[in-house]
Amino acid sequence: MRAPEPSRLLSLFLAVAGGLVLWAAFPDAGAWPCAFVAVAALYQALGRDHAGWNALMGLLFGLAFFLPHLWWARESTATLPWIALSTVEALFVAGFAALWTWARRARFLRRRGWRLAAAFAVLWVAVEQWRAELPFGGFPWGRLAWAMADAPTGRAAWLGGTVAVSLLVAFAGALLALAVAAALRARAGRAVGALALGAAVAVVPQVLPLPASASAGPVTTPDGEEVYDAGSDVAEQGTLWAGAVQGNVSEPGLGAFANRAEVLNNHLDGTYALAEDFAGELDVVLWPENGSDLDPQEAADVARGLDAASAAVGAPILVGAQEYPETGGRYNVSLLWQAGRGVIGRYAKQHPAPFAERVPLRSVLRQVSDQVDRVPTDMLAGEGPPYVDVPSRLGQGDHRLGTVICFEVAYDEIVRDAVLRGAQVLVVPTNNASFGFTAESTQQLSMSRVQAMTTGRAVVQVSTVGVSGVITPDGAVVRRAGLFTADRLVAWLPLRSTVTPAVAAGPWPGRVAGGLTVVLVVAGAVAGVRRRR
Repeated sequence: MRAPEPSRLLSLFLAVAGGLVLWAAFPDAGAWPCAFVAVAALYQALGRDHAGWNALMGLLFGLAFFLPHLWWARESTATLPWIALSTVEALFVAGFAALWTWARRARFLRRRGWRLAAAFAVLWVAVEQWRAELPFGGFPWGRLAWAMADAPTGRAAWLGGTVAVSLLVAFAGALLALAVAAALRARAGRAVGALALGAAVAVVPQVLPLPASASAGPVTTPDGEEVYDAGSDVAEQGTLWAGAVQGNVSEPGLGAFANRAEVLNNHLDGTYALAEDFAGELDVVLWPENGSDLDPQEAADVARGLDAASAAVGAPILVGAQEYPETGGRYNVSLLWQAGRGVIGRYAKQHPAPFAERVPLRSVLRQVSDQVDRVPTDMLAGEGPPYVDVPSRLGQGDHRLGTVICFEVAYDEIVRDAVLRGAQVLVVPTNNASFGFTAESTQQLSMSRVQAMTTGRAVVQVSTVGVSGVITPDGAVVRRAGLFTADRLVAWLPLRSTVTPAVAAGPWPGRVAGGLTVVLVVAGAVAGVRRRR
């Protein structure tokens, strides 16, 4: 006997309420249990056996979530681009809802509670993965996994990356929906069973053997300076002494880089401040994306300034800058600059954000909005591997630093590639000046934490304006800077070489979910045709 279908009014309420509840699971609200409740609400909202209606419910759920979740896009651009981006992302949820309507008609899923919940979860992560790849390279913001940095479920990232985390959240949420439905029909045994299984799914990743540190936290040096241990007791190849500079800007917004060299001078000042206490003790000083608003390879005065700062602190500086090749376009680069030698390492961003750093279909979209001209020069995709080699100050060879610029932290393949190429530590240089006091930077910090668990690497997120942070290999934050403040961080970063199961699995979890989704949808469609006949 099939469960009764919800009324249209109830479906509407659950869809909109569920999307808003999901927003609360992410930073800045950060109430991660809300993610399970939101998935349960969506599961119930899609209870009617009509693909078109369910697609509408998925769209409403998606809009209720993405519009507040991506509010920072309005802060950095205007209302129309924010609505357009949110709508495109919500359309993926609508597509998921239609696919789910067809898939659950498969004979082997009918009236099979836990099987239905598992199938629901598989379809969800497959669509999440497609959303991370399409269109124009995709946009992975809003994955369920990104809300789980503080949850036991988030530790599943070590085993299967973001796909595994989202899968468990969606599975547990669907089981919660089944438990509530069973309780309302006075089937206590089924309700308790579904609830117990869902709870186990959510908390069992707690037992996974992530590289947990007992030493992580603030440490006072003999000179009375406070530094931060990011897990030196789980190091496998020693530690990297790193300083990070958050230089800040005079005003939030797109005009933050209007004054020539202001951002550069702020980061030079922060580096000299580090030199006062740690000259000759650091392996590297980390600057954020666009830490220099001028290219030191072209501007001689900038090169002299970097030389002097690097010499004063006694370490190379990882400088964020822009390159403008003669052939046109621009590159977003992290340059490792050493006094007297200039650039000794370089990484160019591989995945420029569509419509933020490059504008596909520019001539067509200009007919709709002049906002496309906020990006006057399209950013080019870099081709080099995502790392730089930092010389050891003790003459013990090079340390490989994985460099993942800004939004690239949301793209699993780039982070994974850095580790497979030998990155022992990860750094995420980012520029959040355009997003004001929104949650964009804290959302990004949550992604960096999940990627730390995925890779088993310590991570430093360093921003022009915040939020900068030092993260241990198991995702804990040991130091965090505030928004729109000048700050400096000094940390011991454990150098690690172990490849986690998630990194070893590569793209296969997402591919398997996609393949299973095709099988489920085809099986459901065939069963639906037979039933109508």
